[in-house]
Amino acid sequence: MTKKKNVTFNDIAKYTNFSKTTISRYFNDPDSLTLENQEIISKALVELNYKENKVARILANGKTEFIGIVIPNLHNHYYSEMLNQILLTYEQFGYKFLVFIGNEHAETERQYIQELLAYKIEGLIIMSFTIPSKELADLHIPIVTIEREDKYVCSVNTDNYMGGVQATCLLASHNCDIFIHINSPTAPDIPAYGRIQGFLDICREKNLKHEIIYKNLGNSYQMMKESLSEVLDKIEKDYPNEKKGIFISSDTHANVFLNLLIQRYGKLPEDYYLVGFDNSPISTEAAIPISTVGQHIEKIALEAVSLLVEQMNERKKRKPVPLEEPIHKIVTPCLIRRETTEK
Repeated sequence: MTKKKNVTFNDIAKYTNFSKTTISRYFNDPDSLTLENQEIISKALVELNYKENKVARILANGKTEFIGIVIPNLHNHYYSEMLNQILLTYEQFGYKFLVFIGNEHAETERQYIQELLAYKIEGLIIMSFTIPSKELADLHIPIVTIEREDKYVCSVNTDNYMGGVQATCLLASHNCDIFIHINSPTAPDIPAYGRIQGFLDICREKNLKHEIIYKNLGNSYQMMKESLSEVLDKIEKDYPNEKKGIFISSDTHANVFLNLLIQRYGKLPEDYYLVGFDNSPISTEAAIPISTVGQHIEKIALEAVSLLVEQMNERKKRKPVPLEEPIHKIVTPCLIRRETTEK
């Protein structure tokens, strides 16, 4: 069989009686053509069964339609679900994604970013937290971060403080004797620190007996299990025969803690009330569905890509106007009551 000839710009030009320059402008700067001429060329592409040569287009205008993503890990269900929702935005925006997992190694992430820049990405979404935002800003490429230090770059975050307030108020409604927040060590400039501050403010306002347990909870399941086993042992030793309200920093960690309780007692003990954070799928799939503060992951992902696309589109203009200061968007969380607090 004779191989079917690819339709070229020259073929389109002959078919429409336009110049090759006009056809090129249709693909690279369509707004420079009248709507009537755009419609003529668009109709011709359908009639000629034109298949766009993406490589040729990249070489012509330098625009790859690729966005880079650096994510800390996929052990935490929040990150895997956030990545899933970001990838789903392809249908709306048409951008493809190159994804690297940093595993909290700053030098490795720097190498990944240089690799992404070599691929001529048009923008970057950063969920990892090892590289300061000042250093990211110096890359001079559109960037949006999610749930990490963001002083010098644009970001989309949950209202973590409100989430901490919601979780603590839910536990307080059950008249627990001791209120405990379990979290990894967190710097005040990290958005998730708001969960800690919200917990503290409610406990102080209501004069509640409380403790914050800081523990490096790790990324792998085995590390989480070992760390949270130690935390559980401490709680059992320090607060026997007391009704315990436990607020844990993520649903992934809350699920591991819940499993440890079930393994130890065969059930969720009557003196434990448990709230997680994220509303990632694991919170509903757990052996006992976990009450949680729901981050609107789908909305955060959409807002992040939208904000990045706005910056990338601005850079494509003949006279782009740079942002005077970073844009920080905040998404309000919602409290979701499930079986770990409904007894």
